[in-house]
Amino acid sequence: MPKMNVEKKEKKAEKRKKLKQRVAQKGELESDTEPKKTKQNLQVTKEEEELTTEERRKLERKLKKERKKKEKQLMREAGISTKKVEPKKQSGSELALAYLTSWSENPEEWKFQKTRQTWLLLHMYDKEKVPGKYFTILLDYLQGLQGGARDITVQKAEAFMKEFDGSDAEDPNLLEKCERIRQVLQLLS
Repeated sequence: MPKMNVEKKEKKAEKRKKLKQRVAQKGELESDTEPKKTKQNLQVTKEEEELTTEERRKLERKLKKERKKKEKQLMREAGISTKKVEPKKQSGSELALAYLTSWSENPEEWKFQKTRQTWLLLHMYDKEKVPGKYFTILLDYLQGLQGGARDITVQKAEAFMKEFDGSDAEDPNLLEKCERIRQVLQLLS
């Protein structure tokens, strides 16, 4: 009995190999005439009938995988990129500035976001991260600032002013930063 099972398995394995070879040849012989194709299709279908549905499905998956591998290889040889391009994610500054713009232009649709507010409060004195046109909107936004965020913002602004008043630097970036700090202090005090 065990010998017969082994023999059956060997026969099935041989059939799978033959089927695989014929399917591979089918892909290579597509340029041949129609009668040859139909004859080959008849042979493949006879052997496919002898395979179980599970075996046929596995074989089809393997062939599909091999086909995709060959296509990728051909694309690489042709110099065509096969990598998928993922859309670029917005940076924190872009998201925060969009949040601020949304607050000013669409107050009905605007929704409070703590992380965006925190980013704006941390970077509001840097003119490269928060350009002038956004800073004016930010000043309007700061008028509605409440609670601990307002207190901390005032404390930080006062600390920055003390730090910059002690130094007599005439760096244009530093002067711009001092001017922004003064505006925030005037607004929130």
